[in-house]
Amino acid sequence: MLTVPQFLAGNLARLRQRIEDATRSAGRAPGSVTLIGVSKTQPIELVAAARAAGLSDFGENYLQEALAKIAATPREGLQWHFIGQLQSNKTRQVAEHFDWVHTVDRLKVAERLSAQRPFHGPPLNLCLQVKLGDEDGKGGIAPADLPALARDVARLPRLTLRGLMCIPPESADAAVQRSYFGTLRRLAESLRAGGLPVDVLSMGMSADLESAIHEGATHVRVGTALFGPRVRHDATQ
Repeated sequence: MLTVPQFLAGNLARLRQRIEDATRSAGRAPGSVTLIGVSKTQPIELVAAARAAGLSDFGENYLQEALAKIAATPREGLQWHFIGQLQSNKTRQVAEHFDWVHTVDRLKVAERLSAQRPFHGPPLNLCLQVKLGDEDGKGGIAPADLPALARDVARLPRLTLRGLMCIPPESADAAVQRSYFGTLRRLAESLRAGGLPVDVLSMGMSADLESAIHEGATHVRVGTALFGPRVRHDATQ
């Protein structure tokens, strides 16, 4: 039977091969896509095993659970990404402990992150979440409202507006997947044309990362294909 480190190392190697194959197929430069391991609901032991296998970027949704993992994991060489919906009363701890936030869709939240980011650390990397489908329960700003929010966020101190993020409606059709991801890419291109130097597209997960990479994803967020099925959690944000 495979041990935890062996199973994670194998999953990580297969994921990296998928990313490499998709990157090559898309005609993009090797190493241009960052793999974020979505470790939400997974135990600290699996995070440690993934780190030992060479993973350096971890994505978390639930704040209290994430803080416990961050405290228990050596920080050197790691990047922690907050990828859950962020309530205003949770921004201080996110600003203090994370390197990235991918899910900002309100100016109020960005302003709080800016004010609460410690001065002894680097600016907080920030992505704006865009809602591309009409789905209840998913966050994100409407595409029509994105330019104004992006301009306002880009002016805030202690933050660096890096790019855009989306969680599109699920589809097994690669053409449909690419349609959503292509929309996000074009929105980022429009922001760049307007003078905002955004360079990140956070899009693509276990089932659709190839489509996302073909449309320009720089960061893919993968949980199940790396860690296996999620375990039940009792943590809250």
